[in-house]
Amino acid sequence: MASTQRDYYQILGVPRNADAKTIKDAFRTLALRYHPDRNKEPGAEERFKEIAEAYAVLSDPQKCAQYDAGGFAGVSGFSPEDLFGGIDFRDIFGGHGFDFDLGFDFGESFFDRFFGKRPRKGPQPGDNIEVELVIPLERVLTGGEETVRISRPVTCLTCQGVGAEPGTQPRICSSCKGTGQHVESQQKGGITFRQITACGTCHGRGTVIDMPCPDCKGQGRVEREETLTIKIPPGIEEGMALRIPGYGQPSRESGGPPGDLYVVVHSAPDPRFERHGADLLHRETIQVTDAVLGTRLSIPTLEEDVEVSIPPGTQPDTLLRLQGKGLPEFGGKKRGDLYLSVQVHIPEQLSQDERNLYQRLRTLEKKK
Repeated sequence: MASTQRDYYQILGVPRNADAKTIKDAFRTLALRYHPDRNKEPGAEERFKEIAEAYAVLSDPQKCAQYDAGGFAGVSGFSPEDLFGGIDFRDIFGGHGFDFDLGFDFGESFFDRFFGKRPRKGPQPGDNIEVELVIPLERVLTGGEETVRISRPVTCLTCQGVGAEPGTQPRICSSCKGTGQHVESQQKGGITFRQITACGTCHGRGTVIDMPCPDCKGQGRVEREETLTIKIPPGIEEGMALRIPGYGQPSRESGGPPGDLYVVVHSAPDPRFERHGADLLHRETIQVTDAVLGTRLSIPTLEEDVEVSIPPGTQPDTLLRLQGKGLPEFGGKKRGDLYLSVQVHIPEQLSQDERNLYQRLRTLEKKK
């Protein structure tokens, strides 16, 4: 459980009399935002653990009653498996436009990584691979498919990862007897010191390949370039990571599964907008006369240009809000807003006619 504890209702942002649907909706929103497979910001993992723990307690009527009656002491005896074992996370997130095959993990490895539910079974998987993908704001708006090109080592199909030419097998290293280690012992003052190093003959593998595979040169792996098509969910947040299972490094252990591929998505710079979450900011500069008298401007959005009325007397740095013209909120049904920042240009050089008009305006101002 989380080492620094805050009130569970405060963590989810719900009142103490919140019903089951309110608690579930709050958890879904926060979990989509902070799951570490998708949010690479510092502290996201700890924040997610805190959110998941709060939901595990408040969503269970019995655990919630114990918490309401005794605080943290009332639920201190629960193990991670007790807390999370009965929760169907796929049911919580199903039907919300989210593809789990290309998203984050709520399977068994999820509990292994974040809550230590059970020891890992079978060989250790390979390392994960992380790549970056830059997409335009229009793709953030609509979602859809993007391609990613990766280069990764994969098991050699010719030798099936053994490293030896087909029809032959590696032999046990005679120097280390298959241990892959060289051990030296020294006795000093009644104490035995052991120095363990990798075997110099087999380089720690425990076997020697006399006839290497011609395709992988005895490595058991070959480099492969692949082009993958991934699904971008609408409103994907800046820096969010999409998980593609099984496209990471191959396992170092025989029979072990490969790691995963994490595609970290960034929005491309756009000269028209600044992105702030689901909101967009557009800057427009107008003349002093337009600021004083008002005007109409054609403003770009991600879908089409719209006409905006600039009211008379608009001040520099005024923000005008175009509701619902921003990006979708990830995992939700709402859209952010587009904010128009109005800058006022002060002329640096004036014609004589312009100077005369400004001087006349100054005189009129003094007469008020």
